[in-house]
Amino acid sequence: MSDSALQVNNDRRVLSGMRPTGKLHLGNYMGALHNWVRLQHAYACFFFVADVHALTTDYADPSKVPSYTHEVALDWLSAGLDPERCTIFVQSHVKQHYELHTLLSMMTPLSWLERVPTYKDQIENLQEKDLAMYGFLGYPLLQSADILLYGVPGGSLHVPVGADQVAHVELTREVARRFNHMYAPKADGKARGGTEQNAENLQRELLNEPQVLLTPTPKLPGTDGRKMSKSYGNFILLSDPEAEIRKKLKPMVTDPARVRRTDPGNPDRCPVGDLHKVFSTAQTLADVYAGCTTAGIGCIECKGWLADAVVRELAPMQERRAKYEAQPGLVREILAAGSHRAGLVAEATMQQVRAAMGLA
Repeated sequence: MSDSALQVNNDRRVLSGMRPTGKLHLGNYMGALHNWVRLQHAYACFFFVADVHALTTDYADPSKVPSYTHEVALDWLSAGLDPERCTIFVQSHVKQHYELHTLLSMMTPLSWLERVPTYKDQIENLQEKDLAMYGFLGYPLLQSADILLYGVPGGSLHVPVGADQVAHVELTREVARRFNHMYAPKADGKARGGTEQNAENLQRELLNEPQVLLTPTPKLPGTDGRKMSKSYGNFILLSDPEAEIRKKLKPMVTDPARVRRTDPGNPDRCPVGDLHKVFSTAQTLADVYAGCTTAGIGCIECKGWLADAVVRELAPMQERRAKYEAQPGLVREILAAGSHRAGLVAEATMQQVRAAMGLA
């Protein structure tokens, strides 16, 4: 493997990751992965399988984490992530993630973690699990460490998120700001601390404040009309064969106002219509609107057109996946090389952090 992933626009980096929950579905693809494939051509990208984050809720039984990590990596490579263009790695294989998380925990106010919106939400939504753990409370700070390790001096660090996730990045920005204020030396070499800054006495930025990179995320309902999710069992996997895709789409819910075949429908109120807008060609979409609003086509025919579009979208991914599945050792090599590469970048950050905190 070459070092091109660290040379292309290295002053502009992107960091993002996914928890390993097994094979990915269309919602995972359109929500993040589709955009990652595009970003790898414009930024120095670091994408990691967040296996440590998986333990924040699944700590009691981590037996599936290794196989799920492999499945996620397979889907990433199948979707078009190129290890020659981006760095793909496993979080737990880069030990600096643990180290920075620990050091940041020394100077991060507890109240900052308790006010994270998703903390209380997940406590309420995952009542079947005991989440009264330090790791669960501190996972947003581990997330901050994940991001801040990959800043670049004098450059920019970006985190691709949807509009509903912008608030999650703000904690990382606050942590970086507090760290720099407490530990970064002044440009004139004077003592750390203090609040006044001017042209002669600027605060150096040891940790980059990450910038949000807004990602358009199309509405992607599952087969029951709710958000596509494994917890709802309403998903279509990127690796599902054609017969399985058609089987899953056949009973998909449609416009509730269209009770009979002769009733006109509205694709804008139909989950099938929402998926057409994402995967179908402009001509097929026009035919859907013309046929549905006049009752010229039935829902079964409309779902058949959708299945055609989804199968067409996934075909090249599944071809790539088959090649990687035939070479399991290659996937392990890619993850190992990516983890080594990420570790070099992370260690450069940690050397500055240790020195700033008196630990060099």
